[in-house]
Amino acid sequence: MADLSQLYQSVILDHNQSPRNCRRMADADQSAEGYNPLCGDQLTVWVRMDGDQIQDISFEGSGCAISKASASMMTQAVKGKNMADVLGLFESFHAMVTGRTADSPTPLGKLAVFSGVSEFPSRVKCASLSWHTLKRALESLPNEAARSNKGTQE
Repeated sequence: MADLSQLYQSVILDHNQSPRNCRRMADADQSAEGYNPLCGDQLTVWVRMDGDQIQDISFEGSGCAISKASASMMTQAVKGKNMADVLGLFESFHAMVTGRTADSPTPLGKLAVFSGVSEFPSRVKCASLSWHTLKRALESLPNEAARSNKGTQE
């Protein structure tokens, strides 16, 4: 079990030190800002959509290793997925980090490295900040028809 814990820790440290998709996105369809007042983590998530599919996603911000690694791995996990799949991942991830894994509708794959977070309640908000921010960005998108006609309305 210690070896698995060390593997999880090394994956989180790798994503903290070299976060994937960490950049500002100029041509995003939507963005949202997230802030965790308990530890000062803050980030912005940008999404560019193709219909109801996330074509591209990025983030920028500052925070602890868990927060930054979670944002990095989230962007990798949701890129190319449709809204229903992303919301399923959100629910499964949130269930896992809060200790409710029996409720998980969607397999998490590599995101399972955050399973130990449920043992540290003060870190749940760190791990889930980027996910809640992404969900807020997706919920504030115009409907699919408006996104599909975006280029013809300008």
